[in-house]
Amino acid sequence: MAVTLTEAAARHVSKYLAKRGKGVGVRLGVKTTGCSGLAYKLEYVDDVAPEDQLFEQHGVKLMIDPKSLAYIDGTELDYVREGLNEGFRFNNPNERDRCGCGESFRV
Repeated sequence: MAVTLTEAAARHVSKYLAKRGKGVGVRLGVKTTGCSGLAYKLEYVDDVAPEDQLFEQHGVKLMIDPKSLAYIDGTELDYVREGLNEGFRFNNPNERDRCGCGESFRV
């Protein structure tokens, strides 16, 4: 089981944590919501929880709760800029469908 972080995503997280002045990394998970059933949630964290699965790439810690890992195993977290838009992109091989607005997905 693994979740990966691209260099672009790691640079963005590191830059934000430095600006924030604290934090050990980011926590990636899923929540039930939206038209398709699940949505990604991403938050900056100050401490690693005992139950977290910990992945580290490019000097950035990525924490995932065990319940979410089943839905996002194999996911690559990327940070992209397209025209005037920029943000995190979740490349999840487990996604079977995504809602039209892009806010939620189904596995």
